[in-house]
Amino acid sequence: MIAFNLSSAFVALFAVVGPPKVLLTFALLARTRTHRELVRLTLVATALAAVVGAAMAYSADFLTDFFHVDDWSIQLAGGLIFSIYAVALVLGVHLGGGDDGEHLDNQLAEGIRELLLPYVASPLGMTAVLVSSLEEDSWGWHSTIAGAYLAVVAINCVCVLVLSKPLRRAHRTSLEVLSRLLGLLLAAVGVELFVTGLESLRKLY
Repeated sequence: MIAFNLSSAFVALFAVVGPPKVLLTFALLARTRTHRELVRLTLVATALAAVVGAAMAYSADFLTDFFHVDDWSIQLAGGLIFSIYAVALVLGVHLGGGDDGEHLDNQLAEGIRELLLPYVASPLGMTAVLVSSLEEDSWGWHSTIAGAYLAVVAINCVCVLVLSKPLRRAHRTSLEVLSRLLGLLLAAVGVELFVTGLESLRKLY
């Protein structure tokens, strides 16, 4: 998943954290919330996701230096994460959204907690931003990745707001079919990213 410009970075991020993945998460939340509650939750969660993603794009070099990791190791780890998540989706297992049995009284806070890993600080999304940001060491490139991520987040927000009412009536079987198709796409992204990491490692030795 090598991104050399804004358009290719946008396509890569869209495949990983775009509407096909986000709508599945919000469809489950829409069943237990009113339209007004879902709209408020969407706006707050989108703002938080934008802040986290932009921060990750600009701090990619600092984080890798601080933890003493190379680009190829990030690519290999990212490829494994994508592949594991993709296989889980294909098998119908939803990772990162488990219910611990405890619920907060505040609906907004409870919604943010449920969206933390799948959307606000998605391991897939943060890995994609981190790997893409490490392609070049310049503020211009980091701004490109941040801009691509913010564009995807904005599209996610619009899609959820426009489709909030249909999402409340979406049949679980339809959501599961979409989930498995998304898993196939993410598996391909994971394999490509892993191969890129192997190529980078081979060049070093």
